[in-house]
Amino acid sequence: MSTERFDCHYCKESLLGNKYVMKEDTQYCTKCYENLFSNCCEVCSLPIGCNCKDLSYKDCHWHEQCFKCAKCSRPLAEKPFAAKDEQLLCTECYSHEYSSKCSTCKKTIMPGSRKMDYKGNSWHETCFLCHRCQQPIGTKSFIPKDNGYFCVSCFEKQFAYQCCACKKAITTGGVTYNDKPWHRECFLCIGCKKQLSGQRFTSRENYPYCLDCFSNLYAKKCVGCTKPITSLAGAKYISFEERQWHSECFTCMQCSVSLVGRGFLTQRDDILCTDCGREK
Repeated sequence: MSTERFDCHYCKESLLGNKYVMKEDTQYCTKCYENLFSNCCEVCSLPIGCNCKDLSYKDCHWHEQCFKCAKCSRPLAEKPFAAKDEQLLCTECYSHEYSSKCSTCKKTIMPGSRKMDYKGNSWHETCFLCHRCQQPIGTKSFIPKDNGYFCVSCFEKQFAYQCCACKKAITTGGVTYNDKPWHRECFLCIGCKKQLSGQRFTSRENYPYCLDCFSNLYAKKCVGCTKPITSLAGAKYISFEERQWHSECFTCMQCSVSLVGRGFLTQRDDILCTDCGREK
């Protein structure tokens, strides 16, 4: 009765009763497998045998006992680690050597922990505090002021001008009128409530008015067209016996010739040129 042979694929030694390794459905004795396929350890340069764990990182391989921190020799198997300049470091050594220090507590900011960075400085998230309320700012908006950092609410309370209309803080832009601060959107015509920022306006009794409202409310009316006469827009006008005309409206009642710079006659409430006056 014959026995089927079970040999190493490479050296042909019998594997019956011996350890062997299967690779791609082919059997090898442990010695041949290690010579043919085993990776060499990055530290000791010896093959990583079948009885050893093969730890790998970025196409490099180590024996488990050789996989250590390059600084403190602490085992790194199943531990978090970092790589720097082709060296493996435990998180503590990496942090001590390369991590930034918190500007408040001066301690190392550990890799993976939440931190704040601003203009070359770093903080633990819990150390980046508002200078006024001492609460963590975190990812909220903040405003730097005099080497300190303020949450928006504290900055508005301590430094921002208060709009004299709505009494809220002015954080950007704004308008000053009569030495008082206003939001641009709060600086309105007292008459029509139109926004005056960037527009020509005037005032009466310290109240701001747009030109239209001021003219309608307070300007003298032209006898000719009955529309307001205002010098604010550069308009020229004629005044005679407490009556006013736009220059273009100061014309003869009879023939409509302009009377600006010319002699004229009056007939009751009418203004006439000298020619039409003589005819009357």
